[in-house]
Amino acid sequence: MGNVNSRTRDEGFYARPAKAADGSMNLMEWEVGIPGKQHTAWENGIYKLQMIFPEDYPTKPPKCKFTPPLFHPNVYPSGTVCLSILDEEKSWKPAITIKQILLGIQDLLTDPNVNDPAQSDAYTMFKNDKVAYEYAQPALLAKRFVICLFLAEEECANRPGKTNRSDAAPT
Repeated sequence: MGNVNSRTRDEGFYARPAKAADGSMNLMEWEVGIPGKQHTAWENGIYKLQMIFPEDYPTKPPKCKFTPPLFHPNVYPSGTVCLSILDEEKSWKPAITIKQILLGIQDLLTDPNVNDPAQSDAYTMFKNDKVAYEYAQPALLAKRFVICLFLAEEECANRPGKTNRSDAAPT
């Protein structure tokens, strides 16, 4: 992710300055996409977030906020990410790069930090029923939605009394 305007298609990440109302680039706010890791409930998703840089960056960390908010133990209902490297009172260091932040958030998606929960419902589900938690994730919800649409169409086509267009008698 060398250049802020470049997309690294092989990794699936992107980070670019947001456009201001006048069309200029706002270097204090970035639009970011984080791909879900392969072989996880987050796979096949690109999770969008905003990175908002304070005036005194890099002394203070950027605020990272998923848009829309995610159902995750370490994401506040507002979408703000709860991650130690983004907390100046915990692990933030001015030398931390944007790439390190994005990789840290990607890791956090698949490996929540149960010692620092931000969303009680997601935390409780993750702790008590990991299978249900994984099925509540956006990538799996989208897959199930597509499968349900396909199955509903197939079921509808195979109902007794339903005439397929190719089987219909000419009029």
